Amino acid sequence: MAAQPWARAAEGLRLRVRLQPGARSERVVGLIAEADGQVALKVAVTAPAEKGRANDALLRLLARLLRLPPSSLNVVLGATDRRKVVAIAGEPSELLSRVSEAFRPWSEPR
Repeated sequence: MAAQPWARAAEGLRLRVRLQPGARSERVVGLIAEADGQVALKVAVTAPAEKGRANDALLRLLARLLRLPPSSLNVVLGATDRRKVVAIAGEPSELLSRVSEAFRPWSEPR
């Protein structure tokens, strides 16, 4: 698949996410095609979509998968929307390697 939900940014990477709050389990669902032609990583979390709880759960899950400190991730777009952009701070080449490896099982869109 050519399109990926991540892209280089000055401070590291940007990751497009479609969040599913209030799920039965916390997990990466897979890559999904968005209506605008972009690809997003669909992630389910058990936390409700209230008072930033789902966003916090998303950042903790992504940090665990990428083996990064949670403080290196931040929701920069879509804080109150299911469609989000997460900034991942760090050296872009190293982050690309981590992200590619961590999300390899979900390399095809649904």
